[in-house]
Amino acid sequence: MEPFSQPEPGFPAEKSSSVLQKKYRVLVGVTGSVAALKLPLLVAELLKITGLEVKVVTTERAKHFYNAQEIPVTLYSDEDEWQLWKGRSDPVLHIELRRWADLMVVAPLDANTLAKLANGICDNLLTCVIRAWDLSKPLLFCPAMNTAMWEHPITAQQVEQLKGFGYTEIPCVVKKLVCGDEGQ
Repeated sequence: MEPFSQPEPGFPAEKSSSVLQKKYRVLVGVTGSVAALKLPLLVAELLKITGLEVKVVTTERAKHFYNAQEIPVTLYSDEDEWQLWKGRSDPVLHIELRRWADLMVVAPLDANTLAKLANGICDNLLTCVIRAWDLSKPLLFCPAMNTAMWEHPITAQQVEQLKGFGYTEIPCVVKKLVCGDEGQ
């Protein structure tokens, strides 16, 4: 994990060579799906976009699938939430992150976190950020789970619940899965 740094307060626009240039801030959430192994690639591709600033919020289970040393941006986890806050006037990380970001993308969104979000459970840094999310800002979610889990009737209900909150689904693709199954 990269050394902890508090989200920077301030305005999203910064001066660059006397031209006012807007920095667009993207918060990436990553959960415990095997698809989390693509986090380094996702971050690398996002960083190719001029004017984009990226930070990542990870669940503990997601850490199993990628090497934190390969993530060249600030990476936050549950531990950071609890280390930052010591007393009443200290910042609350999940609130600071939701204020900082212009857009959030949760990729991948595993079945467990999908169920938590659909039911309002916020028991880790990522789910707290999403529960506190400013609904005037876009939140994209990318479901990623085994086909059998995807096809369970509760999954469609949970996806619809998130869409009902105003979040945008990035649909699953059909491919050969890591487990060897073929499907969504």
